[in-house]
Amino acid sequence: MDNGYAVVDVETTGLSPGHHHRVIEVAVVHVDGSGRRTDEWCTLVNPRRDLGPQHVHGISAAEVRRAPDFAGIAGELAARLSGRVLVAHNLSFDLRFLQAEFARLGHELVADSGLCTMELSGRFLGASSRSLAACCSVANVPMGTAHSALHDARASAGLLVRCLEHVGHVEPVRLEVPRTSNTYAVQRSSAHGPEQHFLAKLVQLLPRAENSSGDEYLDVLDRALLDRHLSPEEQSELLDVARALDLGLPEIMELHRGYLSALADAAWEDGRVTADEEADLRLVAALLGVDVTEVLTSEPVRLNLGDLVVFTGEMREPRDVWERRASSAGLTVKGGVTKRTALVIAADPDSLSGKADKARTYGIPIVSEDLFAGLLGELTGSVR
Repeated sequence: MDNGYAVVDVETTGLSPGHHHRVIEVAVVHVDGSGRRTDEWCTLVNPRRDLGPQHVHGISAAEVRRAPDFAGIAGELAARLSGRVLVAHNLSFDLRFLQAEFARLGHELVADSGLCTMELSGRFLGASSRSLAACCSVANVPMGTAHSALHDARASAGLLVRCLEHVGHVEPVRLEVPRTSNTYAVQRSSAHGPEQHFLAKLVQLLPRAENSSGDEYLDVLDRALLDRHLSPEEQSELLDVARALDLGLPEIMELHRGYLSALADAAWEDGRVTADEEADLRLVAALLGVDVTEVLTSEPVRLNLGDLVVFTGEMREPRDVWERRASSAGLTVKGGVTKRTALVIAADPDSLSGKADKARTYGIPIVSEDLFAGLLGELTGSVR
């Protein structure tokens, strides 16, 4: 590659440029064709709006107030990107923001292709998790402070170098923006410490999805869930990301179920789930709209012919319909919970009914009707 590579990272005020979120820090690291790092550049960017999740990126309003806006750095940034192959960890995320920022100024950032170190690390370095920290750990690449654009760009450059022998021809960026004479850069005054709560630790352990679009969506979901909260705006932004990646509702819900399952697997790694971990898993399940019941058991819920099952609460479908299905599948339906009950099916698995309370006392799993439908399918070999 004649001009080499431009490895980029951006920190942003949110998840989607379609919701008027902006770049607040950008870094570019140049790597030549032989894998030598030749230059680096980084600046904070004044977005002219609030800074979003400051607990994640650690950038203060005082620092950004003295930084240039994107128009003030556009020429300098364009010069550092143009003619080089664009590289980033989850390239689609950074590229969407950069294209939106340049489009606001009337310029088109053309990057028909590029290199994603998240994808390269999985293919060539054996990284089983998608996070930048996990990929760097596998590749023995130094990892600086997470969510610092310059540190993340350096780390991504290190991953790129480990993969260069596998990289063929890739089209470079095409972008022409006049350089201004008064361009200046402003760096952050202090490093931002890594997040220490449960989810932030587990995110680094989460396995990859089965396809690159799934990985790209889940990487954005990782960012959104660092604070264990999904605001209505963040939920809408995630839908924008899903649409940009051409993911439909069935694919999204499958990704959410896999995400929760992977979090639970990591929590179970020491053989037990603490009260704090269980609370976090329940919270994430509620945010993602999936059932938490099965992942809170140390063994997956299974049914066998003749097992006793009990229903509680008002289901979406009539109770007698579910009871007939259960009986037809070879299960025994009972009206009350005993120690011999294998499973309780509830309209709400967090039900406060007497049956649900007794089931918890006996350690009997309580599942939703959707999960029960899947268990029936496994038992009969049918698909609902």
